[in-house]
Amino acid sequence: MIKSIDGAHPPLEFIPPNFNPLVLQVAKLIMPLWRKFRTPITQIKTENVEQLVELYQQFQGEKVRFLMAFRHPSTYDPFSISHLIWQAVPQVAQSKNIALASPVHFHFMYDRGIPLWAGQWLEYLLPKLGGSPIVRGKIDRQGLRSARELFAKGQFPLAASPEGGTNGHNEIISPLEPGIAQLAFWCMEDLQKENRGDRVAILPIGIRYKYDKEEWDAVAELLTQMELDCGLSPLGGERGQEEVSSASLSSLYPRLIRLGQHLLSLMEDFYRRFYHRSLPDTAGEPHDLPTRLPALLDMALQVAEEYFNLPSKGTVIDRCRRLEQAGWDRIYREDIENIEALSPLERGLADRVAEEANLRMWHMRLVECFVAVTGQYVREKPTFERFAETTLLVWDTIARIKGERPSSRPELGKQSVQLTIAEPIWVSDRWDSYKSSRRSAIADLTQDLRSALEQTIAG
Repeated sequence: MIKSIDGAHPPLEFIPPNFNPLVLQVAKLIMPLWRKFRTPITQIKTENVEQLVELYQQFQGEKVRFLMAFRHPSTYDPFSISHLIWQAVPQVAQSKNIALASPVHFHFMYDRGIPLWAGQWLEYLLPKLGGSPIVRGKIDRQGLRSARELFAKGQFPLAASPEGGTNGHNEIISPLEPGIAQLAFWCMEDLQKENRGDRVAILPIGIRYKYDKEEWDAVAELLTQMELDCGLSPLGGERGQEEVSSASLSSLYPRLIRLGQHLLSLMEDFYRRFYHRSLPDTAGEPHDLPTRLPALLDMALQVAEEYFNLPSKGTVIDRCRRLEQAGWDRIYREDIENIEALSPLERGLADRVAEEANLRMWHMRLVECFVAVTGQYVREKPTFERFAETTLLVWDTIARIKGERPSSRPELGKQSVQLTIAEPIWVSDRWDSYKSSRRSAIADLTQDLRSALEQTIAG
């Protein structure tokens, strides 16, 4: 079961990066074993690592400052990035007779909420590995100041995901956060203030997962489980009776569509009956999914936004971030100087506020499961990868409704990972444009970064 909020808490403290070489050495020993025994990853392939080696060489020669902007399709991405930097870069450097100072490592930005759901032990580990936290739903001045300082003055290059979070898709990139481009231009400002001549770059890095085998039988079993959870009679028969040889995209796609329609209908009825919402009563034909899903997500966000008295404006991701921060503000109380000094009555009221805020955030978490779902992803390109990704996102939603942890999702087969290093985007060459129009320069850089990331996962 998902851990529930047990009441009000003191405000979340900023955790400053505090790199420890010994912790890094231990992590280098543990991560490959963890990846082998606790993830479905069997192989990590890399492409154009020479580009990254060259940048590291220039970084260590105090000629370049750069940020690695990586795609973020999966919670397994840290294993891929760490393999790239800790193993692939030194190996390629050695093969090219390029001497890199040890350790070859990186600072990184991470969501301040990760230790809240993944375990408080990460509050110790992530800073010791050189990580700097950022609060996603507000202008986190302390977090931005820390990331800015690491970019311009850190011991290592900086890594961050411009998508801000995982979306569960290998071939869809979520809207990029403009903060990555802003950090790059801030780095230019800081270097110029110190009369340093380092060039500044953003290096796009694509990450793409591919199943080693098309395990349609595993998908069929998971669909059967979800059909039973939703009160549907499995189209493939009772669990275990479907012939594995008959499991294929053509036989399973109608089941996925039926499951999606049923889940949509249940949730539409849920919001109509219990939150007095007006949603169209559609027949649920397959072509209706791209229309019905966005309407339902919008309605779920409105339910939470009305409680927190927030405007329903911006992208779905913007609205999710805003709701998350509003919930945290009522759980981690910055407006209470000493929460332990409250009277029992005041503490009881604060606890009620925190508990209800957590319940209202549940609507936003549902939307997060489907933030990148289009309703046409599988139909446009019917591959095993796309089918599996969509099936797992449906599982995430059902698990969250049932009160289970979406992070403990089932595996649908072993996977290999492809990391592709793109050409660096030289921010230094855009300095005049930034001085002329900051907003336009940031938008152009963000769009160029998106285009570069799209190229790394194309094909």
